[in-house]
Amino acid sequence: MITPAFAQGAGAAGGMDVALQLVPFVLIFVIMYFLILRPQQKRVKDHQALVKGVRRDDTVVTNGGLVGRVTKVTDDSSEIEVEIAPNVRVRVVRTMISEVRVKGGPVKAA
Repeated sequence: MITPAFAQGAGAAGGMDVALQLVPFVLIFVIMYFLILRPQQKRVKDHQALVKGVRRDDTVVTNGGLVGRVTKVTDDSSEIEVEIAPNVRVRVVRTMISEVRVKGGPVKAA
């Protein structure tokens, strides 16, 4: 059986037990933030800078695996024109560019 002294002592330490039970959840969240969320945010920021910096004559790789040379870029459009073979040009959504392999020439004044 439970003695009265033991039953009274359990209620006094109850607040401390709850705090100790929450510590592992807080630690898991902190570790997850530093190992998963921060690097992902950095990758997204780097990809946005890569897409924003695409210029004419850059060689790009799309998410679908197409490799081509950028022939037309407009700043206000969300699409660019990529030449994937001689005289074969396709329009590609900027966000679908996964890699810029070779930087092209200087930007021409419009």
